[in-house]
Amino acid sequence: MDILETSAYDRRQRRNTTCVLFLYLLPFFASCAIYFYLWIPDSAPSLLAAGIKATPILCLVLLVLIYNGGRSLVGVAGGLLLSAGGDCCLIWPELFIHGMGCFALAHLVYSFSFLSSRFSATSSSVSFFIVYLILWLFGIGMYAYLVPFLQLDPEADVLVPAIGGYILLIVIMATLAARTRRPLILLGSLVFMASDLTIALTKFNVFDVEYKKHIIMTTYYLAQLMIALGDVKAAQEEDADDIHKWKRS
Repeated sequence: MDILETSAYDRRQRRNTTCVLFLYLLPFFASCAIYFYLWIPDSAPSLLAAGIKATPILCLVLLVLIYNGGRSLVGVAGGLLLSAGGDCCLIWPELFIHGMGCFALAHLVYSFSFLSSRFSATSSSVSFFIVYLILWLFGIGMYAYLVPFLQLDPEADVLVPAIGGYILLIVIMATLAARTRRPLILLGSLVFMASDLTIALTKFNVFDVEYKKHIIMTTYYLAQLMIALGDVKAAQEEDADDIHKWKRS
């Protein structure tokens, strides 16, 4: 009977947690809707525009802090905060390098977070090594493809090494995301790469894409949402394991 009661309690807890999580996500969805309704990229750069663009990410920061506490400031919440800083910088075209630096630091923080005990994974199978290889070959290939276009930019001396370093960090982040074996974390990292790839291909005149801003921001917000939810789910599973251990003791 104890086992049945425990199972029913766990099911109720999962349902309640899902409902509460959805309620916590409402500010994120509402702020995304406001951003796309006002369409900030077509407005003049301003502090208001920067704030509206960064608000969905700040909502995710609060979500992660609610579930994981202050320790997440050196983990996924910290990466989200740095991303919000990057969002603000990119409102002003002349701060592109600064924005890229913020996102590079965010990928670095995500990478360290994915190495933590919460995301510890068992030994990787051959299929995962193939995923790692594909990620690295893709990153190297994209950089080699972009370099000739970067060299045409007036700031080529800065952009060529900076873009190379950025690609290195985002590939490392995606590799460690794959290592976690968590679908939301992995998909979030891959969608993040797709968003950044769209930025690179359009900003440096490789080719133009219709509705490029819609694609960039939709994939960006989706990527950050999946990474945040993956972190929250990992925290929930960690807490559930602790409860089950306590019940067995």
